[in-house]
Amino acid sequence: MSCCTPSAESRASCCASPAGDGTLIGAITLGPPGPFRPAAADRGTRGQVRLPGGTFAMGDAHGEGYPADGEGPVHDVRLDQFLIDATTVTNAAFAAFVKDTAYVTDAERLGVSAVFHLTVRADKDDVLGRAPATPWWLIVRGASWRHPHGPLSSIGDRPNHPVVQVSWNDAQAYCGWAGKRLPTEAEWEYASRGGLAAGRFPWGDELTPRGRWMCNIWQGTFPTHNTAEDGHVATAPVKSFRPNGFGLWNMVGNVWEWCGDTFAADAYAARAGQAPVHDPRGPWHDTSRSAPRVMRGGSYLCHDSYCYRYRVAARSSNTADSAAANIGFRCANDAG
Repeated sequence: MSCCTPSAESRASCCASPAGDGTLIGAITLGPPGPFRPAAADRGTRGQVRLPGGTFAMGDAHGEGYPADGEGPVHDVRLDQFLIDATTVTNAAFAAFVKDTAYVTDAERLGVSAVFHLTVRADKDDVLGRAPATPWWLIVRGASWRHPHGPLSSIGDRPNHPVVQVSWNDAQAYCGWAGKRLPTEAEWEYASRGGLAAGRFPWGDELTPRGRWMCNIWQGTFPTHNTAEDGHVATAPVKSFRPNGFGLWNMVGNVWEWCGDTFAADAYAARAGQAPVHDPRGPWHDTSRSAPRVMRGGSYLCHDSYCYRYRVAARSSNTADSAAANIGFRCANDAG
């Protein structure tokens, strides 16, 4: 359930939960492994922005990516126009879905989830241990989307914060209810760039132009002291900071965002020589429920000393049933 890896070369998750079993929960079936795509007649486009599509250079143009993440080579990708949510899905929106379907998330079924050590709100007996490779992640009984930092926390005063503690399976279920789908990885990167070619961030190359924080990430010494210079220790409301050139909010930082694709570190290398690749989806060489799924954007825990993945080209992954206090999602849709 990690967001970030413990070193530049490692991709190990801090504490992955068991794979799902494809059972029926409420009115939503958790499966098949491929991303949900609504029929045209069932599409729901509320809160979405239409992007024009076109050709862009996908990948790390600055040589700053971790080799194991497979951020290169840079390659041209051509996308059809599509729709994408202006913000990540909020607690309020996810609550409406649960109320309508009686859906139970993977973390709720499992009974535990991952919470960052400085934000835990739980009795001592509910803290079951630490993730061995990343001890700043604690395994907390009762942590879920309703109680993102443990049983003593609540989303009651955070309706406009991003929903967290949601797995890829959970995001799929929400998409099925909302008439949307998860963005492909290529769509996500194109959207995040906001029309800027080869920029590090959605607003350009400088992290804090004119000394202004533009995203919610870690400041200080990770993982012991967060100065919160950007105004936030954990999640920020979904419309914090400034939207990018496409009118999309918080495309980096705040929470990791699930994409529809299965992750492969060699995906970009496999596309080399194809100019351009049209609307890549996948790869689907591994369709098991335990196959890693792409996550993008970084989170409020990312810091350049540990996880320089709040760049638009950065990639990470996790298993489909993993959840944590810094993983959320936004939805996309076909244009017509």
